[in-house]
Amino acid sequence: MQFVYPAFLFALATLIVPIVIHLFNFRRYHKVYFSNVQFLKEVQQQQASGRNLKERLILASRLLALTFLILAFARPYFPGKASATPGQRQIVSIFVDNSYSMQALSREGTLLDEAKTRAKEIAQSYDINTRFQILTQDFEGKHQLLLSRDEFNDAVDAIHISAQSRNLQAIINRQQSLTHSVGTNSAVFVVSDFQQNMGNSKPVIDTGVTINFIQLKANTLPNIAVDSVWLLSAIHRPGENEKLVVKLHNYADEKAANIPLKLLINDSQKALGSYTLGAGASLTDTLSFSGLQAGWQRAELQLQDNPVTFDNQFYFSFFVQAQMPVLLVSGDKPDPYLSAAFGSDAFFKVTQTTDGHVDYSALTQYPLVTLSNNKTISGGLAQQLKAYVERGGTLTVFPAADADLASYQSLLQSLNAAFPEKLIKETTKVSGINLKAQVYRNTFENMPQNPDLPSVKVYYQLNSNLASGGEKLLTLTNGQPFWEQFKAGQGKVYVSAVPLDETFSNLPRHALFVTTMLRIALLSGHDQALYYTLGNSESIETAPIQLGPNEILTLTQGNQKIIPDVRREGGSTLLYLSDQLKNPGHYRLMKQDSVVQWLAFNNSRSESDLHYLTKSQLQNLLPKKSVVLTPGSASIKTMLAETNFGIQLWKLCILLALIFLAAEILLVRFYKPVKTVVS
Repeated sequence: MQFVYPAFLFALATLIVPIVIHLFNFRRYHKVYFSNVQFLKEVQQQQASGRNLKERLILASRLLALTFLILAFARPYFPGKASATPGQRQIVSIFVDNSYSMQALSREGTLLDEAKTRAKEIAQSYDINTRFQILTQDFEGKHQLLLSRDEFNDAVDAIHISAQSRNLQAIINRQQSLTHSVGTNSAVFVVSDFQQNMGNSKPVIDTGVTINFIQLKANTLPNIAVDSVWLLSAIHRPGENEKLVVKLHNYADEKAANIPLKLLINDSQKALGSYTLGAGASLTDTLSFSGLQAGWQRAELQLQDNPVTFDNQFYFSFFVQAQMPVLLVSGDKPDPYLSAAFGSDAFFKVTQTTDGHVDYSALTQYPLVTLSNNKTISGGLAQQLKAYVERGGTLTVFPAADADLASYQSLLQSLNAAFPEKLIKETTKVSGINLKAQVYRNTFENMPQNPDLPSVKVYYQLNSNLASGGEKLLTLTNGQPFWEQFKAGQGKVYVSAVPLDETFSNLPRHALFVTTMLRIALLSGHDQALYYTLGNSESIETAPIQLGPNEILTLTQGNQKIIPDVRREGGSTLLYLSDQLKNPGHYRLMKQDSVVQWLAFNNSRSESDLHYLTKSQLQNLLPKKSVVLTPGSASIKTMLAETNFGIQLWKLCILLALIFLAAEILLVRFYKPVKTVVS
């Protein structure tokens, strides 16, 4: 047993007062007259025995009443797990989870409302000298301040749902930073539903810091969300049919039937669907739509899934090009076959140049660059093409009839692609077409058993010993690749075994050549991300944006206006937003008064999984002196008083003092020693 105010124990010296009163106050003599003194001695002995017992009981009652009164002021208690001593000034850090999952319902309303109540109960369990820190998912600077109890309660009332979702280690690190600045006399509380996505690995916790987990329980709720979307085509043309792949996830432990889904583009409905998902199941489906105009498209998927609604919308955006720029780099003269292939479709805007006049700074403007009939590839061009591909560009290579193979090897080997090694003079034929390759997938309605494929007279043998991840598009009868695709960085490289020369093969005039080149073009380029996630600190990459000395970029949504940090890296413009965005939806990227791009932001889908860590799992994450409390409908103030501060005994001391005072009164008034009657 310990005492909060042990100095009051010096008052036990006052116990001598009742003893002094006892010694002097009860020694008063009374005259008793008897007619016969024969039994006088016996009567006096009996009366003295009864009187002494009463006096001792009264003395004991007084001493015990005074003792327990003094102990009540000294505040005795049996210590609990908290390192701080009750009664001393403490610093208490309380984290209130305000992520989207806290919108779930409990017995007392939403989990966020209950969390606010619990936070105030925690504050109420400390004395008035304690200072508090409030912390939320937003990690705002103002939450580093130390507040009085009333200020803390006002700050708790101001908490609202946030799009942020941080892991447990980040939360504890933030709270421990306070303990480092104010000393070890502090306590840390985390009030949350403790979703499994918060992390199940043991966090690093400083010794001497007491962590208290207050876990709130939500009602079991169904929840379905759109996890992700992607478009099958990287290049989007006006009026063409588009295919959107949607991934749905049922996070509930029960089947969800006939959940409606609606696709809106520029506020116009484009597709409908209805889905049934089993418990915990995922489903991927494709929605088709068409009729888009050139320009930026603001798209939104809407689910009807109650009562959890924060993930019922999914936003994305993409750009429909009026024309697609293509750069053709040839030797001494333009390539007629490539010009004819792309000239067949007005969608392609062709720029032709020779290898000595390439504008390196403009390469990023072209989703597709084609090399054809270049005798040699200079070191400067090779270096620029390597950077272009790694940033997401697509490069198609047709070697020249008299190619300098060493220069081709230098370029293609740096891109981890096959390179022409030697010239093979052998009459052969293309015998296989890879219909599973993305270039040919869904391209042909019906493929005949014996299709007319290109014939070959002379070709280059491609060395792919050092290449990895290659995919053959067309194959010769001897198994050698005729046209092959490779991935390099974020881009792709297509390498042909023959030049666009009819003395090598009939590929330049074959129908498969036009089909393949147009498909490569439509699948080329670094497609802009369809959406971003709120709370993600990664950069946002856009097409190059030229800014004047007094020009700035801003992100706007309604009345909200944000100025991002803008940097130029590798020919791209990178935006850094930190935690400035709070609301999901579509944002305009503005350059002065003109719209440069539309960006879409969504809530993190980690909050959609309403599965929680168990009490035993949470306890395993904590050191032994820390606790996990699941208050339910009970008051957390009492639980904390016993768990952290120990069992307080001052109330019991006051009760015992009153009992012994009452006992003294009863003894004085009603207790009469038995007298011997002398006859």
